[in-house]
Amino acid sequence: MIPPETHLQIGSLLFEGLDQIDLTGPFEVLSRIPNATYRIYAPTAESVRDISGLRLTPDAALADAPQLDVLHVPGGFGQEALMRDEAVLGWIRRQAEGAGHVFSVCTGALLLGGAALLRGRRATTHWSAFALLPYFGAQPVDRRVVVDGTWVFAAGVTAGIDGALRLAAELRGIEVAQAIQLGMEYAPEPPFDSGTPRTAPAAILERARSAVAEITARREATARGIAADLGIALPAG
Repeated sequence: MIPPETHLQIGSLLFEGLDQIDLTGPFEVLSRIPNATYRIYAPTAESVRDISGLRLTPDAALADAPQLDVLHVPGGFGQEALMRDEAVLGWIRRQAEGAGHVFSVCTGALLLGGAALLRGRRATTHWSAFALLPYFGAQPVDRRVVVDGTWVFAAGVTAGIDGALRLAAELRGIEVAQAIQLGMEYAPEPPFDSGTPRTAPAAILERARSAVAEITARREATARGIAADLGIALPAG
């Protein structure tokens, strides 16, 4: 836990085509952390649209961000367009090196991989991209939230809320995290038990896999190229 008198700079990456819940779910938690400044940063100061068309506006451009104490990297289909964008990857790399804590949600983990930051780390990501983690040198762990030292990885989309609460506890203590959870009334009771590939009906899972087949194939091709650049042996099979 960081001393409560230590002010924290918390920042989230925003980009075109992200999944807004990867950003806004953790925002509900991170913005409530005591004695902290929370800001959203994007490649430019212009607004962007998420994968479903929701318009979001950053507080500032990446170049104007201070050194962050906590870096939050969300995911979404738009992540793929940034996997070779050195301006964004370089910013992630520099911020991660100086930050005390790094937090990824969903395929934000792949952006960390593209920045060559996953080698040797235990990590998770959205189920559709989970098999790609070894391409970046990561050790995949099939859990909703994975903690590796001061790094926190959340699986797909809504798992970002769970990961953010875990991060809040690491930063300010369990009681602060519990108070944030209560204020959000975060006590999920999903009407269906189909939220993971293990529990979803086979037909539903097959349709979901088909829906993301194109982006999954593109992600794998990119991951293979990055693995080659990093000198990481590709998984067998």
